[in-house]
Order: sequence, then C-alpha cells, then structure tokens
Amino acid sequence: MAGPPSVSTLMLRNVPLFSMLPDEQLSLLARAAGRKSFPHNTTVISAGDPSNALYLVVSGRLKVMMSDEEGREVILAILSAGEYFGEMSLIDDAPRSATVTAIEPCELVIISKAEFKKCLAENSEISEAVMKVLVKRLREADNKIGSLALMDVFGRVARLLMEMAETVDGQKVITKRLAKQDIAKMVGASRETVSRVMKHLQSSGYIEVRSGMIYLHAGMLISEAKA
Repeated sequence: MAGPPSVSTLMLRNVPLFSMLPDEQLSLLARAAGRKSFPHNTTVISAGDPSNALYLVVSGRLKVMMSDEEGREVILAILSAGEYFGEMSLIDDAPRSATVTAIEPCELVIISKAEFKKCLAENSEISEAVMKVLVKRLREADNKIGSLALMDVFGRVARLLMEMAETVDGQKVITKRLAKQDIAKMVGASRETVSRVMKHLQSSGYIEVRSGMIYLHAGMLISEAKA
C-alpha cells in the first residue's frame, strides 16, 4: 500500500515562512512533514481542539471562523496558497481558538508541533517571521474591531473589498469568488444588507462584476478613504 504523498523541499521553499531556511534544514523538515488533501467544505481543525500541528496551504482556499452557542458565525480570514495557520496554539499550547474549513478543494502540508518548535528554536529568522505574521494579524484584528465600531456597513464592505483586491494590469481586482454570505460574516452584517450594498456599489459604478471577478473602479478608492 502506498504511503502518504511526500513533501518536497521545493514545496516548502515556496512558502514564505520557510524560504530562508538552508537546504539541509529544509530537507529535514520536508522528511518530517506530511501532505493531505481536503475536499470542499471539510473542517480541517475545530475551535477547542488540542494543538498538534502547523498547516501550510499549498493550494485552494480556507476560511477561519468563530461561532457562538446560537450558531452565529464570523469569518476572521480567508487563507490561500503560501499562507499558514495553527501557529498560535503551537506557541502557547492553548486549544485551537478558531475553526478552519476548506471553501474549495485544498492541499495542505502538515508539520508536527515538535518539528515546528524545533525549527523555531534553531532558526531566529523563522521566529522573527512568525512574530511579524502574528503582529500583522493583531493589527488586522484591531482594524476590524475599529471598523465594526466606527464604520457603517457600506464602509466595512468597501474596506473589505479593497483589502481582498490584487492589482492586475494596473487595476484592482478580486479574482477569487467571494460569496455574499461570506462577506456578511466578515463585516458583521446580514446577507440581505450586504446584497443591497453590493447592488448600490454596482449601480454607482464603484464595482463591476465580470466572469466571477469583481473589478474595483477609482470611485471605490475615494469612498473607502472617506468611510
């Protein structure tokens, strides 16, 4: 019977977190890592689970979310290739703080807690990179808290679209499908309200939806800055 798919050093090298590792250490980490595919809508980790591994996204997208006892959900982040999750619980040994679910078929590299901590201890560059990501996520959380308190739904949706857009041929574009329900869970509003905001943005010429992609026009930059 064939074993689990192997992890190549090239695969790890393409993850920014490990891009600075010397070849010898990268080879050791690759031999200790595993690789696993997850179908759409599969839960990879659940809030409250014990921490046992770091997950690197090779392909696909996942959502990081929290929910309350009544089943209401908020999406904290959308992760894609090159990003990783699960590092906070490995550092403080606390249970998982959020649930991560595949929103499309995904392939992940899995590195055990012991190997990851060994890597942190032996490489100050990795420790610094992890700290920078943790600080970045803390700043993003601060911005989200501030926008929830100070912005109306229009402003929150506009800011989210700007944050998720990438520059393609000089234009801001959201290339990945973004469901209105997911937008609602990210900005703390109802799906119906988000639908009205998106229709207004389209009718006002701020955004254009073509072939599943959302194109942001110059007016969006102005409206987001004023929000």
